[in-house]
Amino acid sequence: MAVDSPSGVIIIAAVFLHAATTIVCVSDAVLMLERMIPPSHELSLAELRAFDSARHGRLLQSPVGGVVDFPVYGASDPFLVGLYYTKVKLGTPPREFNVQIDTGSDVLWVACSSCNGCPKTSELQIELSFFDPGTSSSASMVSCSDKRCSSNFESESGCSPNNLCSYAFKYGDGSGTSGYYISDFVSFDTVITSTLAINSSAPFVFGCSNLQTGDLQRPRRAVDGILGLGQGSLSVVSQLATQGLAPRVFSHCLKGDSNGGGVMVLGQIKRPDTVYTPLVPSQLHYNVNLQSIAVNNQILPIDPSVFTIATGDGTIIDTGTTLAYLPDKAYNPFVQAISSAVSQYGRPITYESYQCFDITSGSVDVFPEVSLSFAGGATMVLTPRDYLQMFSSSGSSIWCIGFQRSQQPRRITILGDLVLKDKVVVYDLVRQRIGWAVYDCSLEVNVSATGGGRSKDVISTGQWRDSKSSEIDYYYYLFLLQVAFLLHILLSRNFLHFL
Repeated sequence: MAVDSPSGVIIIAAVFLHAATTIVCVSDAVLMLERMIPPSHELSLAELRAFDSARHGRLLQSPVGGVVDFPVYGASDPFLVGLYYTKVKLGTPPREFNVQIDTGSDVLWVACSSCNGCPKTSELQIELSFFDPGTSSSASMVSCSDKRCSSNFESESGCSPNNLCSYAFKYGDGSGTSGYYISDFVSFDTVITSTLAINSSAPFVFGCSNLQTGDLQRPRRAVDGILGLGQGSLSVVSQLATQGLAPRVFSHCLKGDSNGGGVMVLGQIKRPDTVYTPLVPSQLHYNVNLQSIAVNNQILPIDPSVFTIATGDGTIIDTGTTLAYLPDKAYNPFVQAISSAVSQYGRPITYESYQCFDITSGSVDVFPEVSLSFAGGATMVLTPRDYLQMFSSSGSSIWCIGFQRSQQPRRITILGDLVLKDKVVVYDLVRQRIGWAVYDCSLEVNVSATGGGRSKDVISTGQWRDSKSSEIDYYYYLFLLQVAFLLHILLSRNFLHFL
């Protein structure tokens, strides 16, 4: 479209089929347009549609939602790494932090520069970082009067002498951390297709830890903090979903081999063989109804009430736990059943406090299959490698049961990384259910950008990081478009004035 003005100015609005455009120069009233995406990089029609869809959402005052991708590092082997972690970028300019993936808590926190008791080195071969609010131009403290201060139900809420909203967390292993909340920006990658990702950022509240105790102080598994993926209002899932930037569903696929790694996305990994069990309502954690355990297809004589909240602490799914734990009334018959099944192949021994078996003949295949049955008809089948850890000693193979006895007086069942690895696990917070399917987590996965039955386009993730030329800073693009719009208004008014 072209409009003549008294000064001979031409205002041009152009649409390019093969490339998004940005304004790079304004001379008098002439708007010069150049390609934002270089001509050498051709986008498919699907990618262009996805890009336009994201833009239209912003123009309609609806934030851009999509699959938020997190890289996964670490492994489940307690004698090697014993945890899975990812990277998050916080502050302005963004700084990267390694944080443990934890579905058993709600808050993202990182160690701050003033931390007491925080480890300075890590045996995970990563360099530890400390967040300094003074070096982020967008950081601000959350005051005690801020409504966000009272929204975290798991914190022992408090108010520091200088009116800062403070927190204190205690974890199941006895470790703990305390500090205060900060409001800043979190940066992340929104994946549109397997070759197109948008750099995004959003306001975010997270914890600034100034004290750590217990195992959090030890360098063996030290990371910069913890990424809480619970259902609370301050979890990364809730905060991004509230802003319309991510769906209220997330998924992970944790590789079980010694190299570890895997995939984690805010989105639903699609697998046709996924089975689901409902979440127990109104619980702080991801509680499910475990109903029975079978060894070699024989249901063990365990009262189902052992696994429920009514008579104990219930059954929770927790990526922050390396192994798996059973209360006494379930642990004893479970170990006895395993021992009976392999008695002719070796002898039971204790190895580093684990219940193990010195197998003199045969391999891991002599161990039985284990089945966990849940409400809704869902079953989780565990092969021997899904619940055992292997060591070699004097020519023998020592196999240890990864299921442990819950510490008294707690009567809790915890399903940790031991049984969650090598599976797609989906946390659907819209439909309040958890699903899983056995999968090779080294392969690419298909992900839906929305959950709870409102499926969007299904995309593939896992390869886009190799296509950095397709990575676009969406908010920079949006800013330039807004500048163009304002200039158009100003120039139009100037034109009308001369009329």
